[in-house]
Amino acid sequence: MTFGEWIALGGQLMEGVGVSVMILGAVLSVVLLGVRRRRRVAGLYRKFRQDLGRAILLGLEFLVAADIIRTVSEEPTLRGVAVLGIIVVIRTFLSFTLSVELEGRWPWQRGLEHEEPRKPAALPSKVFTAPQSEHHADH
Repeated sequence: MTFGEWIALGGQLMEGVGVSVMILGAVLSVVLLGVRRRRRVAGLYRKFRQDLGRAILLGLEFLVAADIIRTVSEEPTLRGVAVLGIIVVIRTFLSFTLSVELEGRWPWQRGLEHEEPRKPAALPSKVFTAPQSEHHADH
């Protein structure tokens, strides 16, 4: 086997892992939904969506890695790179939107929940009033 064939095989394996993670994650999410329903856990639907979303996110990460590996293993053509670039952009966009839906914030805002809330600036002791014009002072 040549080096390029090994890389192509690695890309296919990554693709398989990504799809497998999504399928197994979906099955596990359904099983957890049943267990939680039997135990009458609150927020079943939300927890199910979070579990399923996490499985999809993890699977998408593997699929993006497979796409990147594939660009290295194939003969680089403008069309091939453009198609794979579009696929990576779409999968990355899906990852971001799923992350926002699951966590309620963008991925780069993860550290913000630990920050102290900012205190509003103190108001000045005297409130500024606009000077009256001479015209109004005469009346």
